Amino acid sequence: MERLRPLPDPDHLPALAPAFLSSSPATGLGPNDYPPRILLLYGSLRERSYSRLCVEEAARLLRFMGCETRIFDPSDLPLTDQVPGDDHPAVHELRQHAMWSEGMVWCSPERHGQVSGIMKLQIDHLPLNMGGMRPTQGRTLAVMQVSGGSQSFNAVNTLRLLGRWMRMITIPNQSSVAKAYQEFDDAGRMKPSAYYDRIVDVMEELVRFTLLTRPHAPQLVDRYSERKEAGKTVDANRDLSAIALRS
Repeated sequence: MERLRPLPDPDHLPALAPAFLSSSPATGLGPNDYPPRILLLYGSLRERSYSRLCVEEAARLLRFMGCETRIFDPSDLPLTDQVPGDDHPAVHELRQHAMWSEGMVWCSPERHGQVSGIMKLQIDHLPLNMGGMRPTQGRTLAVMQVSGGSQSFNAVNTLRLLGRWMRMITIPNQSSVAKAYQEFDDAGRMKPSAYYDRIVDVMEELVRFTLLTRPHAPQLVDRYSERKEAGKTVDANRDLSAIALRS
């Protein structure tokens, strides 16, 4: 686990008005006997990467709301099919973190009207099926983007499409930060703004959906086609729909 970025000042939230945000926003929605596990991915390798800075702000907020977070560093991730069998430590580690997670945050810069190559590369390295295990299916997902110019939604729209393709539960809210270079101070911290408030909204909603779906995750992704392929028949004594039809 060497490719996780440390989170600077994890408990320092200068742009947040804490009186308006509960540290337990999902109380009563689902079992909360252990912290929600959230993996955060960003899409730029620049030294001052605004997608990474947004992800760091998101991680601090998630920690405030009781989550455990991991930020993956994709700086040495190889191209897909560059290494035979994807046998590379960075690929293995990314997949391990995905398996660990219950939810994810994806934040990409918008480049030429689309997600960045680094963002897509990380998603491309996450298979739908990995030895019978599924690194993304049934997990919650929040999508965000940063732009150098006026506000746009091209990247988040593509991230939503990718989330659906990866069989994830993508939450309704999203964040798009325009002219991101104006939204951060010299220390890389986001200034108070409506853009910051939207990120708070998105993370709050992600926590709620993660705990709301936690007890139902296996049932939500239980698929006829996969049961048929595996030869796993439905137990009529335990299937709620079959029981209802008999009564």
